[in-house]
Amino acid sequence: MKEYTDSEIIDSLRKRDSSVVKYLFNRYMPVIRHMVIHMGGTSEDARDIFQEGLMIILEKIDEKSFILTSKFITFLYCICENLWKMVLLKKKAAGNYLEKQGPLHEESDIDDRLDNDLYESIFREAFDSLEESSKRILKLSWKGMLPGEISEMLGLSYGYVKKKKSEAQSELTEKVKKHPEYIKIKKSESRIKSIIN
Repeated sequence: MKEYTDSEIIDSLRKRDSSVVKYLFNRYMPVIRHMVIHMGGTSEDARDIFQEGLMIILEKIDEKSFILTSKFITFLYCICENLWKMVLLKKKAAGNYLEKQGPLHEESDIDDRLDNDLYESIFREAFDSLEESSKRILKLSWKGMLPGEISEMLGLSYGYVKKKKSEAQSELTEKVKKHPEYIKIKKSESRIKSIIN
C-alpha cells in the first residue's frame, strides 16, 4: 500500500481521489474504531463517525484559507472524537427526556409538567407540519441512529440524509420560534424579567 505524506493526503482529498480515501480508511480507521468502542460505541458507530469526520474535513480543506497545523491523524482524530462525544450527549439528553415523561411523584412537579405540556404541544404542531421524509429522518436520529444507519435503512444516500437532517432541524426550530403560543411565552418571560430587574 502506497504511503502518503500529510500534504499529499490534503492535495489528493481536494482532487477527490478515491485511492487516498481507501488509504485513510485502512490506515486510520482502526484508531477511530478503538476510540469509539472504548467510549461505549460499536464498530458500526465508528464507521459512521469516520465517514462523517472525512466529510467535515473535505468541507474544511476546500476553504482557501485552510492550513493543516497538526498531523493529519491528529486532525482526523479530534474531529471524530468530538463527533462521537456529541452523539453521546444527544443520547444522554434523550434518556433524560424519557425519564421525565414518567409518572409524577410530587405535586410540585405539576406546574413544570403543565409548562412542558405547552412546549410539547407547540413542538408537536411544528413537527407535524414538516414533510414526511423530514419527520422520518428526525425521528430515527432522535432514537440515536447515525446518518449512515438511517441512509441504509431508508435506502437513501449518506449525503442526502445528512443534508436533509440539517435542513429539517433548522426548519423545525424556525417553526417553533414563529408559533403564536411560543411568541406569547417569550413576551411574558421578557415582561417578568423587566419587572424583576
